[in-house]
Amino acid sequence: MQRVLVANRGEIALRVIRACRERGLESVAVFSELDAGAPHTRAADRAVAIGPAPAAESYLRIDRILDAARACAADAVHPGYGFLSENTAFASACERAGLTFIGPPASAIALMGSKIAARELMQRAGIPVVPGETPARQDDPGIVAALRKVGFPALVKAAAGGGGKGMRRIAGEREAPELVAAARREAAAAFGDGTLYVERLIERARHVEIQVFADAHGHAVHLFERECSAQRRHQKILEESPSPALTDRVRQAMGAAAVAAAKAAQYRNAGTVEFLVEGEGDSARFYFLEMNTRLQVEHPVTEAITGRDLVQAQLAVAAGEPLPWAQADLERRGHAIECRLYAEDPSQEFLPQAGRLLVYREPSGPGIRVDSGVVEGSEVPVQYDPLLAKLIVHAETRNAAIARAIAALHEFPILGVRTNIPFLLRLLADDEFRSGRLHTRSIDERWRDLAPARTDPPPFVRAALARAAEVGQSHLSRGISGTVPLPEPVNGALDPWQRVRGWR
Repeated sequence: MQRVLVANRGEIALRVIRACRERGLESVAVFSELDAGAPHTRAADRAVAIGPAPAAESYLRIDRILDAARACAADAVHPGYGFLSENTAFASACERAGLTFIGPPASAIALMGSKIAARELMQRAGIPVVPGETPARQDDPGIVAALRKVGFPALVKAAAGGGGKGMRRIAGEREAPELVAAARREAAAAFGDGTLYVERLIERARHVEIQVFADAHGHAVHLFERECSAQRRHQKILEESPSPALTDRVRQAMGAAAVAAAKAAQYRNAGTVEFLVEGEGDSARFYFLEMNTRLQVEHPVTEAITGRDLVQAQLAVAAGEPLPWAQADLERRGHAIECRLYAEDPSQEFLPQAGRLLVYREPSGPGIRVDSGVVEGSEVPVQYDPLLAKLIVHAETRNAAIARAIAALHEFPILGVRTNIPFLLRLLADDEFRSGRLHTRSIDERWRDLAPARTDPPPFVRAALARAAEVGQSHLSRGISGTVPLPEPVNGALDPWQRVRGWR
């Protein structure tokens, strides 16, 4: 393996490109027309255009990505996350083309991609699953009958689903027919498969996932857990490790179950086994939820607490090498938190935002890491996910990590688009979060309390914004994009950017 095509964009593309460079591998970026000149294209050794701005015509086009791999003589493909990362057809096409797919085999992606097949496999392996029904009768009355058997409240879920698509919470039989039909329509539209199954709704559950890694030599390990209960509409917002809810006894049992799940699926490379946790203390029960057959957005949390580079390990395992560590080599140290920074307006139900980043300055310091795919002057488009960056902090204790995250967010000025930074600050200061009692529905139930009211920025921020627009426009008029320079202080006055850094 000598030349890796990165079939993605943004911060994950940059992350993989950096790992390739450290390993002495050439990297190839792909880009849509909208991403021409984006940071990931400049970071790679080569860059290849793959089509128009819409993802369906570029990043999701298997044929165009394979054409790009052939054009630059790549011998491997890293899918990142999202887009085609868990697409069985893509993994199979790479294998047929003689390309090393840096991820699990297509057979494992297919097996875990079917939530019904995955549940059945875990049951055979003796791993607890959420109580539910997989009805042979797949018409709407058949699903309603399964709901009645499981009992209300319950969840209807898409067999080929993920990310909350094709999922509905059903409180009673009266609303069941309408919600089942809606879940099926959404599942068919999102995944091309309207197959549904039913699970008992576990109230006030925790969402805890275990990072696993397996190689082609029969070795499999786990790298501890990540707490992912801070989510909105089934989308994660903040992740941390270790989980404040697990005892050592439950943690060890979940780690062993995750490794057993990877072995049952004949898994290879990086993966994540997700669990729902019910109850507290040593008596807490956990249930298999699903397995994500790719690198996770929140993988830096695990890297922070273990000191291990997961992307380097992905490259090594894909090249046929054994895992670089055994289970006994892996230890946790300290506490890590990842905050996802989005271009969205929390006061408007997290409406995605678009526009130019007139000011974008990342914090730095001990225990602070920022993974981003943008720079000052970048355009935030409407065509792709509005994730701007991931702030990862690491400290000796959970309280110290929370304090470090709050301080770093205050030192993260972004002007030009609204972001969720004010919301993250409120979440980190929230009593339910600080006490470790947050469950998967906490934010959905209380988001209006956590979301700050939409207010205009104070005069000194508006002044900085106007100055950024002025300087940025002069750059654009000369056809130059990139960093907007700081203005000089006027009459000894405080540089407006320095005041912006502390404003939230």
